[in-house]
This record gives sequence, C-alpha cells and structure tokens, in this order.
Amino acid sequence: MSTPSDPVSAPELEIVHLLRAATVELSLHSARFAGRHGMHPTDVRALIALMDARRAGEEMSAGRLGAALGLNSAGTTALLDRLERAGQVRRVRGARDRRKVVVEVEDRAVELGWAFFGPLIERSVELLRGYDDHQRTAIRDFLHGVREAAAGAE
Repeated sequence: MSTPSDPVSAPELEIVHLLRAATVELSLHSARFAGRHGMHPTDVRALIALMDARRAGEEMSAGRLGAALGLNSAGTTALLDRLERAGQVRRVRGARDRRKVVVEVEDRAVELGWAFFGPLIERSVELLRGYDDHQRTAIRDFLHGVREAAAGAE
C-alpha cells in the first residue's frame, strides 16, 4: 500500500486518524468498565459478543464464543467459569438442539452494561440523528468495510 505524499492534505487520512482515535477512546472506556467491575477486558468482549448474539436471536455455544474471542478451549472454559461465578452468564440447553449447551448473558449483565455504556450509546444515537438516511448509509457502509478489513488483516 502506498502512503499519500502529503498526509496532511489527505481528507481520507484525517477520517482514518479520527476513527483510530475513536477506537482508542472506546477501548479506554471499555477498560474503565472492566476495571470498575473487576473484569478482564476479554470478559467485556465476551459479554458484548453474547449480547450481540442475543440481539440477533442466535444461540452461542462455548466453542463459537471462544473462536470469536480467539481463545482455546481451556481459556474459554476459564472465561465462562469466571463469568458464571460473577452471575454474568449461564449455560443452558439449546432451544433448537437440546443436546447442545449454549451460553446466555444474564439480564443483570445487560443492566450493568447499560448503566455504564448507556449514556455513550444515547449520545452516539443523538449524533446519528443529525444525519440523513443517505449519510447514515454511507457511515454504516464505511464502518462495515473497516470492520471487514480489520478482521482480514494479519
């Protein structure tokens, strides 16, 4: 990949730098949440993955969660044991396949997350309401593209 000859004048690069800065701030915000609640940052990432699955109406097995987080089987078990002891998740039989064990986020974890992240989410929604449908579509497409690029980066 080539770099712009004059990065200061590249408006695209300014947006990339703003995205990086926002990512750093979001990461720090998440770390503050983890610290205040005696969690590891991976615990927070796991809860987010479980909440995303819940919102999408999908069941999340321990194996699928571990793969999403880049954890091996032992690391996933330790993570789930820790979150289960803290009352953040529960292991239950799958609704579609009763032989399968799935992990669900407890309502108390959702409430705890909303109490901390809710104001940031509400502010973000408020900002998005300042854009029209076309602009929101462009923002969504850009963020999806960046996410895919980051997921494919090595």
